[in-house]
Amino acid sequence: MSYIPVSRRTIRRHRESERSTRRLVFALSVAAVVAWLLSVASSTMVHVDGPAESIDLVVHDLFLVVAFGAIILVDWHGFLWLIGRRDLAEIIRLDGAATPLIWGGLVGLLATGVFLGPHLSNPLTEVKLTAILVLSLNGILLIPLMRRLARLPVKAAFTDLSAGQRVHLVSCLMISQLCWWTAIIIGFINAAS
Repeated sequence: MSYIPVSRRTIRRHRESERSTRRLVFALSVAAVVAWLLSVASSTMVHVDGPAESIDLVVHDLFLVVAFGAIILVDWHGFLWLIGRRDLAEIIRLDGAATPLIWGGLVGLLATGVFLGPHLSNPLTEVKLTAILVLSLNGILLIPLMRRLARLPVKAAFTDLSAGQRVHLVSCLMISQLCWWTAIIIGFINAAS
């Protein structure tokens, strides 16, 4: 183990950064739950038919393509970094570019989902809505780890992470994929019936 002298000022800034990250995660988690609740509650009060319903479904699917496409790209490059085929700097840069697409797509899905008239008494719909909430919170809980990764050397490998960081990263990746695929499959099942 090596000793790297760090000034008290640097230690204080790091602690403040950690606290601000925790506050951000808390605030975003509350916002995600509120947005999800508003979307679900609003869907019981709004009903559209005819061309408006068809247009909403197309826009909903477009938001799905944008958000899920960005997720697949980031997760794929993350996997390539995990097996040593990409540099960490590439992953951090790609994540920064894809984040607005992911969150914008998710917000669009919540907004357009209001007009799809989901059958909230259907157990599959409940599973889908739960998956959407979980994937939102999962993405938010990844923020502290991504900030730590951004501070690592650009050539850092997956094996350079602590065991806890590796478990956090892989479990977030698996939860993300499970929730996205669950929501997509159930959405298409519900649309077909």
